[in-house]
Amino acid sequence: MEKPVIAIPIGDPAGVGPEIVAKALDSQTVKDLADCIVIGDRRIMEQAIRITGAGLKVNVVDSPDKMDKAEGVLNLIDLENIDMDKFEFGKVQAMCGQAAYDYIAKSIEITMAGQADAVATTPINKEALHAANVPFIGHTEIFGKLTGTENPLTMFETNGLRVFFLTRHLSLLQMLGQIKKDAIVSCAKECIKALKRLGVTEGTMAVAGLNPHCGEHGLFGWEEVTEIEPAVKQLQAEGYDVAGPIGADSVFHQAVQGKYNSVLSLYHDQGHIATKTLDFERTISITNGMPILRTSVDHGTAFDIAGKNIVSEVSMVEAIRLAAKYAPNFKK
Repeated sequence: MEKPVIAIPIGDPAGVGPEIVAKALDSQTVKDLADCIVIGDRRIMEQAIRITGAGLKVNVVDSPDKMDKAEGVLNLIDLENIDMDKFEFGKVQAMCGQAAYDYIAKSIEITMAGQADAVATTPINKEALHAANVPFIGHTEIFGKLTGTENPLTMFETNGLRVFFLTRHLSLLQMLGQIKKDAIVSCAKECIKALKRLGVTEGTMAVAGLNPHCGEHGLFGWEEVTEIEPAVKQLQAEGYDVAGPIGADSVFHQAVQGKYNSVLSLYHDQGHIATKTLDFERTISITNGMPILRTSVDHGTAFDIAGKNIVSEVSMVEAIRLAAKYAPNFKK
């Protein structure tokens, strides 16, 4: 059976991205699951291989169809965009911010063209992007623009727990203003559509509560009564398999146990705390709602340990694994 082709941009070269790519592609798990095409700089990747001791040899190609799929080969599209005389680990550098953007753009280009089946991304640095005058604050915004997607949808997955987010990068005060019936209905429908595209067609989505004990009918807050419950009832009336609101102190545990196929978290930390406490290294971000599938490690560039062969590749391996798992369904 032919393995899916996963495009992997190496992220900010000054961070741990190149190291986790080298370590992950040297793992038997990845070798068994996917054929990977790396997008980066040859000298940076050769350096990462030396640092990590990975048993890999770089093979430079200009497209995925030229890959050498032999054991121990790291196939690389070399953009040659790092000046090694100026390069430093663990530093915010405009050169590295621009390079990171270029790697992502190339990975999107080849995947949109059907040459790769999904993209698994590595960490980038917002300050470095800014220093390079790249007009985006992160991966999601870049993918949205370059794939023509207005509102990419983020889902976290770890150990079978899937979590969507109604709101993300807002203060708690701002978030409260977004807990509205229509917003919940619209978001839940998009989440269920995304699950179906990934091949998850069975099971119930749970909508998390906002207040302690879901507000106890107004004792601790009215959002459940005025916005969340009406949203769930409307969804159910329209035929969607949705339950809630379910207290946030129990809903994630119930989903892990298999009662729900996913949870709609109402705000950033509600879902992040649940997934990362369950398994920090294996919490993977999956961007839905785009023409292509993207998975990502959910950790940063770790400038403080870059170049020291300290970083774990577990999250990168898991990001590739989920990309390979969902790619066949996503393409249907």
